[in-house]
Amino acid sequence: MAAFRFRPMMWPIAAAAILATVGIAQPPSPPPDRWWKPDEGRRFPAVLDYENDYGVLRTLLIGGPIETRDHAFFRAIGPDGRACVTCHQPADGMSLSAASVQHQWLAVGPRDPLFAAYDGSNCPSLPQQDRASHSLLIDHGLIRIARPWPPLDQNRKPVKADFTIEVVRDPTGCNLDPQWGIESARHQISVFRRPRPVANFKYIEAMGFAYDPKAGMPLPVDPETGKPVSGNLMADGRVLSLQSQMREAAGTHLQFLKAMDREDIVQILDFESRLYVAQQTDRVGGALDAASAEGGPRKLADSPAGRLGSQGIPIWSEFAAWEKPAAIAKEDPAQTAFRQSVARGARLFRDRTFLISDSAGITSPVGFGNPVRNGCAFCHNMSQMGMDVAPGQVDLGTTNQPFADPAPHLPLFRIRCLGKPHPHYGKMILTSDPGYALTTGRCADVGRITLQTLRGLTARAPYFSNGSAKDLRGIIDYYDRRYDIRYTEQEKQDMVNLLKSL
Repeated sequence: MAAFRFRPMMWPIAAAAILATVGIAQPPSPPPDRWWKPDEGRRFPAVLDYENDYGVLRTLLIGGPIETRDHAFFRAIGPDGRACVTCHQPADGMSLSAASVQHQWLAVGPRDPLFAAYDGSNCPSLPQQDRASHSLLIDHGLIRIARPWPPLDQNRKPVKADFTIEVVRDPTGCNLDPQWGIESARHQISVFRRPRPVANFKYIEAMGFAYDPKAGMPLPVDPETGKPVSGNLMADGRVLSLQSQMREAAGTHLQFLKAMDREDIVQILDFESRLYVAQQTDRVGGALDAASAEGGPRKLADSPAGRLGSQGIPIWSEFAAWEKPAAIAKEDPAQTAFRQSVARGARLFRDRTFLISDSAGITSPVGFGNPVRNGCAFCHNMSQMGMDVAPGQVDLGTTNQPFADPAPHLPLFRIRCLGKPHPHYGKMILTSDPGYALTTGRCADVGRITLQTLRGLTARAPYFSNGSAKDLRGIIDYYDRRYDIRYTEQEKQDMVNLLKSL
């Protein structure tokens, strides 16, 4: 695995001591393990760099560093010995890459808290010593998410759904399991999703509108504070605040048996709110803030959040300087070519238009039209971040047939609308993850997913909520097929080089 380069020491200890006495430099000490274990007590510095396949990812901790011993984010809680850091690794952009998961399985196996039965396996009822029981996490970086059926609202009251759900395919066995499935006493639907990064929250929580323009509805209101929130924290909008997210994660992913202490919540909030993550250097292009460019996490930390790129700072204008002759390094043609490619990719992202069709949250229910001609920046429009300034979820087809890529390893559900048909799929929908509909109970929301931040992508493959794009090229190829964009090979490479630089 390219993300982990372990170089065994070539010198016996005695030989190294002899070389030291004659003034010959010893080989450097191996770097600390990329994997942060719960209760390790490692210091978290103000600037933390990790190499990856494309260059260096940088994490800034504003006001840092901190000691992690007995820190709530790094402390093991619950019966499985997990901590928040288990699924939100610094080397993975505060998320979790499939490469890291594979390394932990090879290094530690099922004893690692990452593979806890509840959600680190395909189903808790499977034999936990077997690799096959953890295949979705190991091979695709997917965590099991158990959702109640029928759905529950923010006050844990049942929601009357306007659709039925039937299990068509159950490769993990969990949706039909007598203890964990939809017909069990738990009444659960199991879907499998990628962990979302816990960094750059200033942008994730920003609200550019006073209402949800994707649904023409008021913003959701946090029942604890009574204040409107962005709803952009979770893939399916099931929690509305970071505090609620922590409590939910403590009770599910950490299997915490009591309410999380307020002091712990405050400590985690303080830590996460000061984290900024982005790619800092590229192996070919060099420093991403060189030659007047503004890549890297420092720009994120210093900029206001929630600005709409079409009306303020254009999206990915961080790399506009690389369109100018001053960015050309004549002594390094490869570096120059890369920088020019990134600048072209940024322009393609903003300016290349195509027909967007049958995409709830974009072409329905609001009146943009179906199809509507626009580009990537139509939805990924927040300056510096590439999230959506407009709160709410969208269906890009990544989980719904006929648009989703084949995924025989994932469950398949048949949704039947009881009232009005879905505006794009009709009365019956086949999906591997109903998404936002598992929160709202609305057929019109099937497959709608919260857009993710585009920063730090290089560290956390695979992509999309279900991990269906194994690499950055896979993202571009999916959109190219989905909306018949017809990028040239050069344009695809330019877009990939842009994503590598975020």
